[in-house]
Amino acid sequence: MTTLKLLPRRKTARRGGVSSVLMRELPGGSVIHRLWAGTKLICLLLLVLVSVLCPGRASTVMGVALVLGTGYLARVPRSALPRLPTWLWVFMLAMAVVAYAGHGLSAYVQTILLAFVLLGAAALVSWTTPAAQIAPAFAILGAPLKKLGVPVEEWAVTIALCMRSLPLLLDECRVLFAARRLRPQRPDRFRPRSGTLPLLWTELIDILTATMAVCTRRAAELGQAITARGGTAHLRTGRAPVSRSDVGALSTVVLACITVVALNLAQY
Repeated sequence: MTTLKLLPRRKTARRGGVSSVLMRELPGGSVIHRLWAGTKLICLLLLVLVSVLCPGRASTVMGVALVLGTGYLARVPRSALPRLPTWLWVFMLAMAVVAYAGHGLSAYVQTILLAFVLLGAAALVSWTTPAAQIAPAFAILGAPLKKLGVPVEEWAVTIALCMRSLPLLLDECRVLFAARRLRPQRPDRFRPRSGTLPLLWTELIDILTATMAVCTRRAAELGQAITARGGTAHLRTGRAPVSRSDVGALSTVVLACITVVALNLAQY
């Protein structure tokens, strides 16, 4: 009679594993999840425009408040937040020291916060919105441009294909990088050869080349699949399902943007 030995569970968490959550909808039934995708796109566009056209403390505080408040209402777990690599933190700290020496630390902090605000707002849209709702919302919002001859539906279909292909591409790149790390390393990896590029840069070029090859192969397979199904179909847009929550969210963002613009104009 054989005896079974219980093996300890392996840790499923891995470095960089949180990145797989990006560009994918998080499960939940919050108010932010129930908003129309077009409302989120309009709010994101307004936030980007105000942050770029009226940079300053007011726009930074407004962006941080909106992103943190939306994340709280959407009930985004901490495990979904991406973890930045150590080298990026070291680089930002070094740049902060340089900015402090040049008496530009305040501007540097505002720039970093602005970057985090824009990336966080885009991540919130992807976390709380199904990918299938982005293209119809874009087609509804861009419907007035059809009178000018703008191919709105073609652009909407392209956006839908990109939204669906990005998670697959991230998985492909993750597998590619893992396979690259499993290859045996040469002892002269960091030694530059005479008359050639250092081996570190050579490996970086190899990884970029392999990534481009994977992207090209995926694009060719996607094109063949679309052709086999008779081409891209037309989107069924219908009417925008706007509710009171959408009106309230859009009014809040518009009021915040108007306040930032008014404060910016008052300084001149």
